[in-house]
Amino acid sequence: MSESVLASIRKPLKIEKIETFPVLYPTVMRFKFFEGPRGTGRPAVLIKITADDGTVGWGESVPVPRWSYETLEGATSAIDLYLKPVLLGKDPFDLKGIHETMDKEIATSFSTGAPITKAGIDLALHDLIGHASGLNVADLWGRKTGDDVLLSWTLNPKTLDDLEPLIDKGLERGFENFNVKVAPDPEFDLAMCKIVKEKVPDGFLWCDANGGYDLHTALDVAPKLADVGVPVLEQPLKSNRLTGYQELKKQGALPIIMDEGVVSPSDLIEFLRLGCCDGVAMKPARCGGLVSSVQQIEILEDAGLMFLGSGLTDPDVSLAASLILYSAYGLQYPAALNGPQFLGTSVIKEPFVPEKGRVRVPKGPGLGIEVDEEKVKELVEKSSGFRMDSIEVFGNGSERVNREAFSLHSVRDIHRG
Repeated sequence: MSESVLASIRKPLKIEKIETFPVLYPTVMRFKFFEGPRGTGRPAVLIKITADDGTVGWGESVPVPRWSYETLEGATSAIDLYLKPVLLGKDPFDLKGIHETMDKEIATSFSTGAPITKAGIDLALHDLIGHASGLNVADLWGRKTGDDVLLSWTLNPKTLDDLEPLIDKGLERGFENFNVKVAPDPEFDLAMCKIVKEKVPDGFLWCDANGGYDLHTALDVAPKLADVGVPVLEQPLKSNRLTGYQELKKQGALPIIMDEGVVSPSDLIEFLRLGCCDGVAMKPARCGGLVSSVQQIEILEDAGLMFLGSGLTDPDVSLAASLILYSAYGLQYPAALNGPQFLGTSVIKEPFVPEKGRVRVPKGPGLGIEVDEEKVKELVEKSSGFRMDSIEVFGNGSERVNREAFSLHSVRDIHRG
C-alpha cells in the first residue's frame, strides 16, 4: 500500500469486532479439488470486521484441503481462538503491524503459517480501509484499474470423451482461452492439449500440473507440450523439489511457473536466486492476502519475469480482491479465476457474471462489493453441517468458549458433515 496514500487517509479507528461465517458453496460442475468423502462443495470462511465507528470490511478465507493443508475447521478455529483475541483493539490501517501480529500468533515454518486463513483477515481489512476512506483498494496502491479482466476456462476431464463437451461449454459462454489440469499421465495430457489446440488454435492454453509430475516425466513432457503449442507449464513438480525446478528451467523447453510453493516475498526471492522458475501464478489467497501479493508482483516486475493470474475457485468476496489486483497491475494473460465457472451461488448483491470471457472489475470503495447479509445467513444455514458455532466472543476482547460443545466429539461430527 502506498505510504503517502495511507498517511493521507488514516483515521483513528480500532477493530471492535471480528465475526466468522463458515459456509459451503454449492458447485455446479465437477472439479477434482471439491470431491471426496464429505461430498461436493466449496468450503469458505466469510469474515466481517467492524471498526469502533461502525465501518465494516468483508473478507474470505478459501481453504482447499486437497490443494493445501488448510481446512474449513482449521481456518475458523484459527481466527476465532488465535487471531481474533490479538487483533481486537488494533488499528485496522496498520496492515504491516497486523500481519506481524498474526505471524507471531500463528508462526512461520518454512514459509508463512496458515496463509489462506490470514488472507481472509487481510482482505477484510483492505475492504474496511477502503470503506473508511471512500477509496477502491487499487487507489490505496496509487493505481487505477480497467473495466474488466480476460478469463480462461478450466478443463479437468476424467476421460478424453469428456473433454470436447467441456471445451464446447466454455466456447458457448464466450471463452476463447483455456487452462488445463494435467499430470500424472503425460500421454493423456498431450492428447488432451492437442484436442484443445485443434478446437481453439489461437487461444492461450495454460497447463497446470499441481505438482503431479516427477522430474523425469516433467523433463520428457515439457518439450512435447511446447511442440503442441503450450506456452507455459505451471507447478510441474512438488513445491520442495527445488533442484528439479532448476533442471527444468535450465532445460528451457517451456517457461516454468511456480504456484503452490510461493507464499511469501522471501520465498519468491529465494527461488529466483536459485534459478527455479520463470514466473509465478499469483493467488492472493495462497499468499496471505493482498499485502504479500503486491510485493511479489512488484518483485516479478522488477526482474522482468512473468506473473500469471490465478485463484482458488474463489467465491465472489475473494474473487473481487483478485480482479482488482490483476487489473491494477496490468495482467497480460487470461486469468484462471474459475469461481464463476464452478460455484452456484454468491453472497454479494451484484454477483460476478462473465460475459464473452471477461468479468467486470469492481469499482466501489474497498473491494467494490456489497455483501448481502441475508444471503450470508441463508448460506450459513444451508451449510449447517460445516458450522463451528461453539465459540462466542464478547466485547472488550474477552472470549468465552463453550468447552463442552467444542469437544473432540463435536469436531468429529463437523468433519463428517
